[in-house]
Amino acid sequence: MTLTRLLSAALLLSLPRLTSAQAPRTVAPLYLDPAQPLSARVQDLLSKMTLEEKASQMMDYSAAIPRLGVPTYNWWNEALHGVGRSGSATVFPQAIALGATFDDELALRVSTAISDEARAMYNAASAKDYRLKYGGLTFWTPNVNIFRDPRWGRGQETYGEDPYLTSRIGVAFVRGLQGNDPQRLKVAACAKHYAVHSGPEKLRHEFNAQASMQDLRETYLPAFKALVQEANVESVMCAYNATNGEPCCSNKFLLQDVLRKEWGFRGHVVTDCGALEDFFSASGHHVAKNAAEASAMAIKNGVSLNCGTEYKSVADAVKQGLLTEAQVDSALAILLRTRFKLGLFDPKGSSPYDNIPVAVINSDAHRALAREVAQKSVVLLKNNGALPLRNDLAKYYVCGPNATSLDALIGNYYGVNPRMSTILEGLVGAIEPGSQMQYKPGILLDRPNVNPADWTTGDAKRSDATIVVLGITGQIEGEEGESIASAHAGDRLDYNLPQNQIDFLRKLRQGNTRPIVAVITGGSPMNLQEVHELADAVVLAWYPGEEGGGAVADIIFGKVSPSGKLPITFPKSLDQLPAYNAYGMQGRTYRYMAAEPMYPFGYGLSYARFEYSGLKLPKKAAKNKPVEVEATVTNTGKMEGEEVVQLYLTHTAPKGSQTPLYTLKSFRRVKLAPGASQTVKFTLTPEQLARINEQGLAVAPGGPVTVAVGGALPSARSQQLGLAKAATAQLTVK
Repeated sequence: MTLTRLLSAALLLSLPRLTSAQAPRTVAPLYLDPAQPLSARVQDLLSKMTLEEKASQMMDYSAAIPRLGVPTYNWWNEALHGVGRSGSATVFPQAIALGATFDDELALRVSTAISDEARAMYNAASAKDYRLKYGGLTFWTPNVNIFRDPRWGRGQETYGEDPYLTSRIGVAFVRGLQGNDPQRLKVAACAKHYAVHSGPEKLRHEFNAQASMQDLRETYLPAFKALVQEANVESVMCAYNATNGEPCCSNKFLLQDVLRKEWGFRGHVVTDCGALEDFFSASGHHVAKNAAEASAMAIKNGVSLNCGTEYKSVADAVKQGLLTEAQVDSALAILLRTRFKLGLFDPKGSSPYDNIPVAVINSDAHRALAREVAQKSVVLLKNNGALPLRNDLAKYYVCGPNATSLDALIGNYYGVNPRMSTILEGLVGAIEPGSQMQYKPGILLDRPNVNPADWTTGDAKRSDATIVVLGITGQIEGEEGESIASAHAGDRLDYNLPQNQIDFLRKLRQGNTRPIVAVITGGSPMNLQEVHELADAVVLAWYPGEEGGGAVADIIFGKVSPSGKLPITFPKSLDQLPAYNAYGMQGRTYRYMAAEPMYPFGYGLSYARFEYSGLKLPKKAAKNKPVEVEATVTNTGKMEGEEVVQLYLTHTAPKGSQTPLYTLKSFRRVKLAPGASQTVKFTLTPEQLARINEQGLAVAPGGPVTVAVGGALPSARSQQLGLAKAATAQLTVK
C-alpha cells in the first residue's frame, strides 16, 4: 500500500461514520498535496498536531501519528564513506583517505554514488514498510572537524587538519549527497560536530574547549561556513563539548549569532546523541537540573532535533513556563521542512529519486569508483627504488596482522557487503601465473604471540620480495565505545605502532638484503620512524575500503603511480605537540608547528618525478582585487603520474601576532606523461589573500606575502624526503 493510501485510510478511520447518502467526497489535507507551497504544507500539518505530538516529532525516533497518517521516521542514518550500518552497500575508503586524494571532483562522484545507493535502499525498505534506524534519508555526514591532534581516534572521519582542504572536500560531498534539485533533497546531509570538537573522547561529554576568536575564525569554523553558504547543507549537528564556557547545543554565539544570523543558515540543528543528557548528568556540564530545562535551553537556541529522549519533556517545559508553544512550533517547522523536501509526504513516484533501482547498490561502476579513490588516496612515504615490483618474480611472501584483516579495510562508521578485497587477495590477484605467493600473519595485531615458534620470518627471507602489512585498525582507534582494544576510549595516547609489530619488522630485516615493502593501514598519524629505516618502501593505505586490496596491488606492481598526499602532519613524536586537551593552534598542524615533522602535510612520493618552474604573478596587487598566479609543472620521470599541485601563502608576521607559517589556499590535480609539462593557473581572491587577526577579523596583508607552488608543503623536510623544491615568489598588496 502506498504512503498516500495509508494516509488517506488513516484519515478516513478518524472521521465519524456517515450513511452513503450523507458521505461527502474525501478531500486530502493540504499537507498531502505536493502542488502546494512548502511553507503552507508545513503550517497545515503543524496546525493539526497536539503539543505532545509535536514533541514526538522532534526526536531521532519520531513516532507515528496514526490519526494524521504520519508514519514512523528515524532520523539517525550514517554515510561517512558509503551507506553505513544498513544493508549491503559500497564501502568506499575512509574519509581521511578521501582527504588524501586532494580531489573535490572525485568526492562529488563518491557522494553522488552514495546518495544513489541510499535512495535505492530506502525505496526497497519503505516498500516493505521497514522504517528502522539507519534506514532513512537524513544522513549525519560529513564530519568537518579539524584533525588538530593525531591522538584523536575519530580523526579518521575527517578530511584532515587543514580548513581549506576540509572545506573543498566537504562542500563537494554535501552537493553529491543532496543533489542539485532546488525544490527537493536527494538525501539530507549534516555538517558535524559544531564546533571546536576533536577529543579527548573520554572527556567529550564534559569538556570545555577554549578557543580564541582567531583560532575560531581561522581554523575551527571555515569548513562549517563553507558547507552552510556554498553547499546549503540541510543540517548541522551540535557537539557534545562546551565551547568557551557554553555547551555547543545551547551555545548562543555558535548557534544564533554565527550560524543563523551571520551565515544565514535555514536548515535544522540536531544534537549529537545524548548531548542534552550531558546538560544535567552527574558527569556532564551541570547547566540544567533536568531534561525539561535542557530541552528549553536547546530549543531556545535553535536546536530542532534531539538525538535522545529529552524532548519527551517538551510539554512539561511549556507547562513550567520554560518554553512557549510558539517556540516549539518554530523549531518543529524547520524540521518538517526537511521531511517535506525529502518527499516523505508525497505520493510514491512523485520524485525521480523514487525510481533509483537496487541495481545501483555495490554495482560494478561503484566498485570501480571505490578502487579509483583507494588508488588516488594511497600515499607513498618512502621508496628506495624497490617499487614498483615486477609481478612475475619467482616468490613473494606476504605477512603481517593486517594482510587479511577486514577491519583494516573499513575503519569506523562503515557499511558491509559480500565482496571485500583484503590486501592479500589484491596482491594474489595481481601476480603472474608461475609465480608463488605465500602467506602467514606472523604476529598478532597489538600483543606478543602466545606461541613463540617463528614459522614466518625465515621463509620470508627466502623470497624475492616481502610485503608486510602493519598498522592499526578500528579496534585500536575510533569512537568512545567502539574501539574494543583501546585503553583510552578510542584515542591513541601512545603514538607508536604496537611494539610487537616493530620487533617483527626488525626480525624480517635482519640479514635480509631483498626488498621489504611495508604497507601501513590506519586513519591517523603514527610513529613510522623505525618502519621508515627498516623497510625499502613504505606505503600508507589508510582504511582503503572494499577494493583496498586491489588498489594496493595496483600501486605496488606499478599499474598505477601513487598520487595521494598527506592531509595531516606526521610528527616525529607527541613531544613535539602541545597538550592534547589544549585547543589553541600554536604548535599544531603544519600551519603552526615549527618543529621538523617526520612527514609534512601535503607530502607523498610518486613513480614519476615532478619539477616546478615558471611561477608568474604580479609583484604588487591592489587591495580587494583578485590575483592571478600560474606555474609550470613538468614530469621529468620515466612513468606517467598524477600530481597534486599545491599553492601556499606565508604572510609577513606583524610583531607579536599569531601568524601561520604556511597556509594552503588552492590545489589542482594534473596527469602528466613522461617529459610532459602543464601550466597550472590559480586565482587568489581577496578573502584568500587576507589574514585573520587576533579579533577574528579578516584583514589585508600588512607586508609582503610569499607565494609557493609545489607538490607538498614548501619546507626543507619535503625536499629531504625526495620532493622537488617549490617555485616561490613574493607579492605585495597595496
